[in-house]
Parts: sequence; C-alpha cells; structure tokens
Amino acid sequence: MSNDHKHSHLWPGVPLALCSAALFGASAPISKLLLNSIDPFVLAGLLYFGAGFGLAIYRFVFSGSSNEASLSRKDWPWLALATLSGGVIGPVLLLFGLSRIDASSGALLLNLEALATMGIAWLIFKENVDRRLLIGAAAILAGAIILTWNGHGLTLNIGALWIASACLAWGIDNNLTRNIAASDPVMIAMIKGLAAGSVNLTIAFWLASPMPPATFIVAAAFVGFLCVGVSLVFFIHALRHLGTARTGAYFSLAPFIGALLSIAFLADQVSIELVLAGVLMGFGLWLHLTESHLHDHEHEAIEHDHAHTHDQHHEHKHNELVNEPHSHSHKHTPMRHAHPHYPDMHHRHTH
Repeated sequence: MSNDHKHSHLWPGVPLALCSAALFGASAPISKLLLNSIDPFVLAGLLYFGAGFGLAIYRFVFSGSSNEASLSRKDWPWLALATLSGGVIGPVLLLFGLSRIDASSGALLLNLEALATMGIAWLIFKENVDRRLLIGAAAILAGAIILTWNGHGLTLNIGALWIASACLAWGIDNNLTRNIAASDPVMIAMIKGLAAGSVNLTIAFWLASPMPPATFIVAAAFVGFLCVGVSLVFFIHALRHLGTARTGAYFSLAPFIGALLSIAFLADQVSIELVLAGVLMGFGLWLHLTESHLHDHEHEAIEHDHAHTHDQHHEHKHNELVNEPHSHSHKHTPMRHAHPHYPDMHHRHTH
C-alpha cells in the first residue's frame, strides 16, 4: 500500500473540517467589531439569516445544476428535527442562559458542545471512538477551556444549565445532521440558517432591539454567509468523510483560530493562556492526524443516493458518460476488505 493511499482517508474530510472551524472562528473577532454598532440579539439573527439567505442566492441563482443528491422524503424528518434542535431550541436556550450568567462562564460552557457531539455519537449512535481520539479531543477541549476562561470560578446556576442544555441541543443537531449529510449540504445549511435567523430576529423584535443602519445589516449578513453558512456547508461535507465525533473534535479548534485572528487584526496581546492552548490543541490535532484506523471490515448491502466518484466503494458501471462527481441512487453489494478509514457514510460499523 502506497503512502499516499495510506493517508487518503484524511482527504478531503480533515481540510473541510479545519476550514469550517477557521471560518466559524473568524466570526468571533469580526462580530466583536460589529457589536460596537449592532445589538447582540439583532446580530445573532442577521448572522444566521444572512447565512441562509446568502446560500439561497448561491443555490438558486449562481450554482445552476447541482451534482448533489436532492433531499429525499426520508431526509425531511431528520432535517426538521436537526433544525428544531440546533436552529431553534439551541439559540433560544443560549439567549436565556446568557441573560443569567456572566460572559466568561458562558464562553467556557459553550465548549461543552464538542463533548456533547462526541458523547452522543459514541454512546447513542455507536460511532467508533478509540482511546487516541478521546485523548486528542480532550487535549483540544482543554485548550479551548483555557482560552476562554478568565481565571474566575465557574458559576453553576440556572443560566449555566440553560447554556449546557443549548450545547446538548447542538450536539443532537450535529448527530442528526450526519444522517442527511449525503444530501445537498447547501440546501441543508440554507434551511437551518433561515430558521435560526428567523428565531433570533423575532426575539430581537420582541425585545424592541434597535435596528442598525443598512450598511451594517449588509455587513453582518455577509459575515454570516461566510462564517456561518459556508462554514456549515464545509461541516456537513466533513461529516460525510470523518463521522460526527471527529468532525466535532476538529471544529472545536475554532476558539483558537478566532484568538489568532484577534491578535493579527485586532492587536490583541499574545498571552500565556494562548500559548498553552496552542500546545494542547496542536497535540490533539497531531493525535487525530496520525490516527491509524485499519482493520478487516465488512460492508453490508446498502442502497442510497449521494455525490460520489468511482472509487473502491463505487465500482458500478454506467451506460452513458457521467461527470465526476455525480449523484444517483445506487446499490452497494456486500464486500469485505481492509484499508485506512474513518466512520464515514460507508463505514458505520461498530467494534
């Protein structure tokens, strides 16, 4: 087995997950600038609504025909539950929590999303999680906690419970989204963004929050399109290749990326906490990138529809020429082989 083939399971899942984390991490310093002119509730609504609206323009105006599989009838219940959990319930719980807890404790608690995502994937959906992944995820999470903690004690009150519940809702959302990750990611992210944005904007109007000038509305919506919408599309693509636990672990690098961008563009100071967080997160990332999950495994017969190329799992023939990648309903016959892999859409076996 060549070295390139040995590490092919890292591509394109890992770059997609890291790009998703980078874009979402960038939203923190940019939002910090926008908060000087926009109410927090309004900004949250504009970011998510901008994500959904921007993706809608891309999908229906600029992209033309898509090679991605359309959402099927069986996908809609999963999408509805994921949108309800992560796009509606999660943001509302977060807003309730932030109104009853200090900002530093709130930021620390938000790191529970990574634990919730991995825990649900491991315990409920039986996704393979080995010791190396757990240690790496713990190192990344520890770095995120150090980065967002200001040294004061964590206040465990009703606000903390609300925020922890929001993280649980987002963890459920991430795992439910994996079940529809084979379908068009742009459509999935568009619907979730429009739903979350509508909820947050409705809350802002209910609270009579002032609306910013049009230029700031456009700026916030554009930031939402890139840092929330495009980030979510990359996240869903990564789910296909890495599974939920590993994608969530890579995504938890977002706070560190946001901190680096704050230093680069907002003149924030390099702190001991940032250096220590970087060491821990770098160690966790190294553990994940060097993970070798190789064993003889069996694929059961399955029929599904998703964008694919003719690789070792897609050796069916076509009567006509097709573009790569392409999507259509296809069957996988039972097979047994061994190669490095992550728990992607074709490797959901347990041990």
